[in-house]
Amino acid sequence: MEDTMTGRRLFSYAFLLLVLLGAGLTISGEGIGPQYQASEKAFYLPDADLEWIEPGLKLEIRDVGFAPPNVTVTFRISEDRNRGLDRLGIETIGTVSTSFILGRIKPGESQFTTYRTNNPTSPITNVSATQAAADANGTYASLGDGVYRYTFGFPLPADFEVDSTHRLGMYASRNLTSFGLTNYVANATTEFVPSGAPVTQTRDIVRTEVCNNCHDPLALHGGARRQTQLCILCHQPQTTDPDTGNTVDFKVMIHKIHRGADLPSVQAGKPYQIIGFNQTLFNFGEIHWPQDTRNCTTCHQGGTQSDNWKTNPSRVACGSCHDDVNFATGEKHPGGVQVDDSKCTTCHPADTGLEFDLSVAGVHTIPAFSKQLKGLNVAIVEITNTKPGDKPTVSFTVKDNAGNTIGPLSGIQTLALRLAGPTTDYTFNVQEDARSATATATGYTYTFKTNALPADAKGTYAAGAEARRQVTIPGPLLGQNFTATESITSNPVVYFSVDGSAVQPRRKVVDIKNCNVCHKRLAMHGGTRTNATEYCQMCHNPATGDNPDGSRTAGFNVPPGTPPTSINFRFMIHRWHTGEELTRDFKIYRTFGIFSPNEEVHFPGDRRNCSKCHVGNSYMLPLPETMANTLAPREFYSPLGPAASACLGCHDSKDTAAHAFQMTAPFGESCAACHGEGKDFAVSKVHAR
Repeated sequence: MEDTMTGRRLFSYAFLLLVLLGAGLTISGEGIGPQYQASEKAFYLPDADLEWIEPGLKLEIRDVGFAPPNVTVTFRISEDRNRGLDRLGIETIGTVSTSFILGRIKPGESQFTTYRTNNPTSPITNVSATQAAADANGTYASLGDGVYRYTFGFPLPADFEVDSTHRLGMYASRNLTSFGLTNYVANATTEFVPSGAPVTQTRDIVRTEVCNNCHDPLALHGGARRQTQLCILCHQPQTTDPDTGNTVDFKVMIHKIHRGADLPSVQAGKPYQIIGFNQTLFNFGEIHWPQDTRNCTTCHQGGTQSDNWKTNPSRVACGSCHDDVNFATGEKHPGGVQVDDSKCTTCHPADTGLEFDLSVAGVHTIPAFSKQLKGLNVAIVEITNTKPGDKPTVSFTVKDNAGNTIGPLSGIQTLALRLAGPTTDYTFNVQEDARSATATATGYTYTFKTNALPADAKGTYAAGAEARRQVTIPGPLLGQNFTATESITSNPVVYFSVDGSAVQPRRKVVDIKNCNVCHKRLAMHGGTRTNATEYCQMCHNPATGDNPDGSRTAGFNVPPGTPPTSINFRFMIHRWHTGEELTRDFKIYRTFGIFSPNEEVHFPGDRRNCSKCHVGNSYMLPLPETMANTLAPREFYSPLGPAASACLGCHDSKDTAAHAFQMTAPFGESCAACHGEGKDFAVSKVHAR
């Protein structure tokens, strides 16, 4: 191994010398090595640096050996091109730290128990608690080409279960941040039975890739632990937080974290907190999950045991979300006292196929997703009277999922038509109640009564619709009916020309499919605006602000003299998703409430990943010249240029605002001069991970 790595190091020095002498350099995307993406920092390194630094970290478990009382693991660490790494950082760049966790499923149990534990004492309560622990104090033997044999630093216990399922987990890190790269992390697990028998029992309920739909990626404990199969080795009933007394068992802690502020205990005034490394306080009672917590299959999918949520109910799992139920006394449990889990399925079978019954699937039925809803579908068929100054006439249909016309429209709580334009960037936006529309043989027509197209309108405008209705859903097995808001399936948006020019739809920046990865079904404003960002943008445009005065009049606490702020989509959505990481207070004042992302939003992903929400290159500069400035009186300056309104949504400091202001001339922004694609500080480059 030493000869191989020394040779690579000498070659790297020679290669770098040639470059420095003028042999030239190429970008990694064109030269040697793996093809990095523009979203990765290594993409921007010259080949000379790639050859020398060798970015990346891969981890492979090759073998686990048992010779009681000793346990060994043979593993390999390598970089992105699969070249072996020196864990000490002598023959290759960067030390590689590794830690090991060994656990087994004891007879009669279904979760792992680790062999190694710690027993920390809380400085707050002076109480000690057992915690599963990783091992990193053993000995290493180098076998060459990045392969090592590690001998654990603790002996196997006398009751070592040779016929039980064991899982070995590893996590490793290689910090190359000093080279302009990142802290590379790798996890690996393997399952086996020491006797050589096949693995017949495992635990595979929640898959990492499902977590990463929102978490992008899941990265805990400083970012080194990223796989659920690794997490559950320590996060099991063996481990307790001594400071709060709370268990950190995965099935309890994860349910509680995701229900967060909606936990009955939190609603009653008791915070849900865990105190972690270095006495860091995590107040998970502030979490607001971006969808309905009854969507159990959002997390429970893909694993061989993912149906456990409904096939294997337990007091511990169910009581983690429903934490006001006391199974020991029967309080708030209609089934009375439950001393164990043996009778849970008597009342709560997995799935009877019925909604709103006592089956696990039935009691988690979300009224808005009920199969009994008939559907509310609006389609815009035609728009006439579309010249500047005209009051357009819209022909549309309102049907259920079977294609039947819904009527009369007076029975619908909300049905409105909206006009906005121009599509280069909306600055005109009006809406009228359309429940008085005239019925026709094929649907309905409505002519705008109050609002006309602007007299100076040019180009393409848009028409859209929103709707919702209240319906009653029978739930006879529980002896009650349920009232549900049936939202429009998706807001229709149709584009039309006001001057005979070719129709140009608004540029597509985000896709609702991306929103719904986390939100499941994006339904805002009481369900009238659903699954259509194209419709949201008609109102949330550069000219629209919130309403501090109206909010104050409605009885909310709004400081006198508070100016409005922008609710333009590109400004508001960036600001909203930055949430708790904002450096300044940000509130949206409406007549029906005050919304504060600083306090309510904890974005679970990495905001540098613009493609999480954006389509294609829509987040890159320059932006189209036709985009409008954003009116934002509450910001440091207003109006904000098109690029500034997006960037200052996340980067909200005074320094950043001053920079954007300085780079804005009366006739436009100069952002693309430095931040345009291909420039030294391109958006894709400064957001690379």
